[in-house]
Formats: sequence, C-alpha cells, structure tokens
Amino acid sequence: MSRRYRRYEMLLPLRFNDGRRVPAELNQLTLNELREHFGAISSDSQTVRGEWTHQGVVYRDDLVRVWVDVPDKKAHRDFFARYIRSLLKRYKQIDIWMTSYVLPVL
Repeated sequence: MSRRYRRYEMLLPLRFNDGRRVPAELNQLTLNELREHFGAISSDSQTVRGEWTHQGVVYRDDLVRVWVDVPDKKAHRDFFARYIRSLLKRYKQIDIWMTSYVLPVL
C-alpha cells in the first residue's frame, strides 16, 4: 500500500540579485532548519542556472535545488507557505521558486 507524501522543492540562490555571492552559511542555515524541522532534506550538488525577467530587467541566477518529502498534511503546507516568506527576506530576493507536488511512496 502506498502512502501519500508531498515533495516541496525550492531553488535557493547562490548569488543575491545584485550579483554578490550568498554566504555558504546562509544556505547551510536553511538546510539545517529544514532538517531539524522534518528530520531529512536532500539537495543537488550541481548548480542550476536560471534566467527570468522582472519589470524589464533580466536576472541570471545560479541556484541550488533543495527538496523535502513529508506526509501530505495541511500543517506542512502551512509551514512552507510561511517559510517561503522568510526565505525571501533572508536572501533579499524578489522571488524564490518553490513547487510542491504529490509523491506516492511505496
């Protein structure tokens, strides 16, 4: 019988919007918070490159993909809705891409 989980996947910046490098400690703080809250976290070791436009300005991002798989509960959805707002402030970003999708676990 499968269990219904939800994956929360986010792209964390390696550079601020002005081009300065994000201190490694900042990303480690985020990983530690998520691991302490949920017990586990995963991330890619490769850099994800992104480009997007906001108000006529083209931004080029270097990002790291981070994800957490948790039981599909309202409390977790609420947590991530709040958490992304804190990440926007922490990383001084216009936007941080976070997706969520159902993940059947066998």
